[in-house]
Amino acid sequence: MKVVGNERRPDWPKLGPSIIIATALIVAIRTAKWVAKSSADAQFSDVDVELDKEVSFASRISIRVMHELLRRHESLFPQRVEPIYEGGSEEDSPQ
Repeated sequence: MKVVGNERRPDWPKLGPSIIIATALIVAIRTAKWVAKSSADAQFSDVDVELDKEVSFASRISIRVMHELLRRHESLFPQRVEPIYEGGSEEDSPQ
């Protein structure tokens, strides 16, 4: 197949850390005034249903924002160049 040009697209593997950071910031802001909880059983001190709900909410929000920003302002994010191939017949395609 013959390369006929190049196209710039978002580099998705590099966007993963941005989503994680955004999610963590949302959770931190929304839970900043929560009272610290101590559990009687140290083995389950990190189990908190309300915190799990906040993390799920924050991840949904950060992904929605990321998609909207990519749709409207794609050039803000890391890009990579991908080749555009010329369409050929069935005989020319690699097996």
